[in-house]
Amino acid sequence: MAEQFRQHRIDIRDTEEFERVNSFYEDWHSPGYSQISSATAPSAAPDGSAIAFAGEVRKDLHSSPTYRIALTTEDGHRTLTEPGEGVSELNPAFSPDGTTIAFTSDADSAGAQQLSLLTVTTEDVASAPEVDGTIESLCWSPDGTQILLGVAGRGADLSGGQGSGTTASAKSSEDRPAWMPQIESGIRHDDWRAVWIYDLNTGIVEQLDLGLNVWESCWNGPGSLLIVASESPDEGAWYTAELLSVDCDSATTDLLFSPETQIGWPAASPNGARQAIVEAICSDRWLVAGEIHLFDRSGATTVHPLGTDVTHLQWLDDDRLAFMGVRGLDTVTGVYDVTSGEARELWASDSTCGDRYPVGSFLPDESAAIVHNSYTDHHGVAWLRNGSVSRIATFRHTGIDEVARRSGSVETVSWNAPDGTEIQGLLVIPEGEGPFPLVLNVHGGPVWAWRNHWTLGINYPRLLAHRGYAVLHPNPRGSSGRGQEFARAVFGDPGGADTYDYISGIDALVDRGIADPNRIGVTGASYGGFMSAWLITQDQRFAASVPMAPVTDWYSQHYTSNIPYFDELILTGGPEDPASLTFERSPVWFANRVVTPTLQTAGSVDVCTPPGQATEFHNALLAAGVESFCFVYPGEGHGIRKLPALIDQTTRTLEWFDAHMGPKATPVSTSTKAKVSVNSKIVAEPAISGADGL
Repeated sequence: MAEQFRQHRIDIRDTEEFERVNSFYEDWHSPGYSQISSATAPSAAPDGSAIAFAGEVRKDLHSSPTYRIALTTEDGHRTLTEPGEGVSELNPAFSPDGTTIAFTSDADSAGAQQLSLLTVTTEDVASAPEVDGTIESLCWSPDGTQILLGVAGRGADLSGGQGSGTTASAKSSEDRPAWMPQIESGIRHDDWRAVWIYDLNTGIVEQLDLGLNVWESCWNGPGSLLIVASESPDEGAWYTAELLSVDCDSATTDLLFSPETQIGWPAASPNGARQAIVEAICSDRWLVAGEIHLFDRSGATTVHPLGTDVTHLQWLDDDRLAFMGVRGLDTVTGVYDVTSGEARELWASDSTCGDRYPVGSFLPDESAAIVHNSYTDHHGVAWLRNGSVSRIATFRHTGIDEVARRSGSVETVSWNAPDGTEIQGLLVIPEGEGPFPLVLNVHGGPVWAWRNHWTLGINYPRLLAHRGYAVLHPNPRGSSGRGQEFARAVFGDPGGADTYDYISGIDALVDRGIADPNRIGVTGASYGGFMSAWLITQDQRFAASVPMAPVTDWYSQHYTSNIPYFDELILTGGPEDPASLTFERSPVWFANRVVTPTLQTAGSVDVCTPPGQATEFHNALLAAGVESFCFVYPGEGHGIRKLPALIDQTTRTLEWFDAHMGPKATPVSTSTKAKVSVNSKIVAEPAISGADGL
């Protein structure tokens, strides 16, 4: 066991394992250093001749990537800007006449994105007046004379999907003396999000004082806006945000829609006569996938087009609404005709586009600019036209080819849960013959979904596959892509019926000869971290567990997280409500039932699932005599994202699985498999004696 305890060392950079992981990442990225290696935020030129995008550039493994504005045509891609060291440029958007690209840059102050304008013909760049905060989004007015800016204060909350913490840059905190306290004082001036308007004719930028926190915004015809807003700026207030229209001259608002659940992706027709919004039960801002609500003078209509959970909206004209979304494991694009009430499918594929969810930039001819990718196809900027994808910029290099060669393959799988519900997932298969050691990788949210993406949302499945592990990525009840009833199934029952969705998936892969029943591990982040802690209190088959950014105690989570409303939503009440599941579904209360060696990781500045959640479970496991380690990474938020720390986390994760379920690990006896109850009110049962523990 001595080799297994290497993970407790603070510095493991001199170990052979760290060098192997570092070399994997180096082989992956180094051939692409100092050049664009991937893309985000595509914007289609109005005449369909080009696509602007923000290109990611890395100079090495030990500094954060930056972004620069680039343009691609049928003749290839080129950068339009050459920002200074450490500067990132984001949010490119063509003007309606195609002559100008608006974008944002933090050249003047790290982390504070400000508006710039690039003339396409000359590639000259001019800076607009500074706004108070950092620009998160921009939108041209239909006539091209104004730009709407979504601006976050320098202390505004970030969503869990953005990494948690606040918009304040790391540099600003480094400038303070080490002894200076962190102050908690409720709502502050720089916590708010607001809308600003830049007028190209006057060169003046002004804030609209609405007295509201504006999460999202777009133009609603001439002189009007459509906003998603709440009366408070804290992240938890987003869950009850409403849809309003705004008169720009008077700064007055009218309520259009007060939803039952959560809303996102506002869009209005060019003439302002029609509005659209997506409503869905959600766990995180920016992870809205659901039904479309349409509004006009005659009333409101709800549509679920083509069975797609919609993640992107854009009006093509005053009558046609383009959309993107997820349907099962597929990415779908289509057009909804408001006059006929019919939806047409433009493209459906098990490959995908976008980052967290499918997004694109449409033109009136129904073509779209996208960043296309899959597990086998690295990111490429492409046109989606006539039902097919045509790539016009690819960022492949020898490192991409090498990592693809080492990472096995991905295939779709499905199985039936004990109640007969079909569950879908993606399975990464290494080279060779099974059965393989299997890692169950649980996605966060819980309302999100694994998609056939180049990284599957994260990096380490490729390394696991390279090491001979199969990795199961299930989309259990609660996932997006299967409609609102399916997504709602986890609310009021976290760690209930979805527990069996995971367990039955493992059983199915064992029965099919893919998974070795004696070498089963589990990992995941956020809600996936919760499940990685919860499952080992319910079933003793797991040889190793690696919860990341977990929730382990819903009581303390409620009083330390920046989204306490969410746990009330998923647990059917707050900690003071005797009907809630606060204690019944908290892994920490059942730590004495665990036999699975557990390694947890967390970020020190995560305010979504604070690091104390991992510490609590770690101490509870130690008290129960379970092998446990806990690593809190300084300066990291909701998930470990910076490559130096990510390499360290990946190294420790691989070592943990290798030590407990790799080729030299002592197999877990299948006779120690614990029973789980088959009702939705799970209570962890006593551990069965004879389990291989420490």
